[in-house]
Amino acid sequence: MIFDSLKNHALYHALCPRFERAFDYILSTDLAALAAGRHAIDGDDIFVNVIECDLKKPADAKLEIHDEYIDIQVVVSGLESFGWSERADVRLPLGDFDSGKDIRFFDDAPQTYYTLKPGQFTIFMPDDAHAPMVGEGRVKKLIVKVRR
Repeated sequence: MIFDSLKNHALYHALCPRFERAFDYILSTDLAALAAGRHAIDGDDIFVNVIECDLKKPADAKLEIHDEYIDIQVVVSGLESFGWSERADVRLPLGDFDSGKDIRFFDDAPQTYYTLKPGQFTIFMPDDAHAPMVGEGRVKKLIVKVRR
């Protein structure tokens, strides 16, 4: 898991060959004007899901994992908290892995929580289990899906 300010994005380009293009999109797009839904950046290799939603209580936000995609999550408006645990430490699956959606949920309690504000991002690698959309009120956010 990585948690940083967008101004430091270049520090992470070496982690994945597609990160530079993903961050170029984030930094060159009017995120506030971006409509909810899926937007292609590079076909199925890089795309963004724009979400506007009410946030959840920690107990209602389940940990999730992904195999195929890395998440870069960016808060556009509001404050969003995330639960995090190492994938190797989660033990209570809530069903099988859905390869079509690249996701599996878990009922474990996260090891820790942290909060993003606009201008910050978090990256979840396949070794991370994360519980998004925690907090009070509403949030507009980007989930940039980057194929490993």
